[in-house]
Amino acid sequence: MRTNVVIDDDLMKSALKASGVKTKKDAIEEGLKLLVQVRGRKEIRKFRGKLKWSGSLDEMRSDK
Repeated sequence: MRTNVVIDDDLMKSALKASGVKTKKDAIEEGLKLLVQVRGRKEIRKFRGKLKWSGSLDEMRSDK
């Protein structure tokens, strides 16, 4: 998808330096992927302590 956006120059420089990528496109894509991962984990954390476990860890282990 082609999109034109205005991004703060200092923020872009910092993102390029922190990520180690060479292009602005790569920095933006990496940032978007990270955002999706972080938000996804946040959604998963909502279920912490709310799901019931049924099963046997001993039976599931493959290193017996």
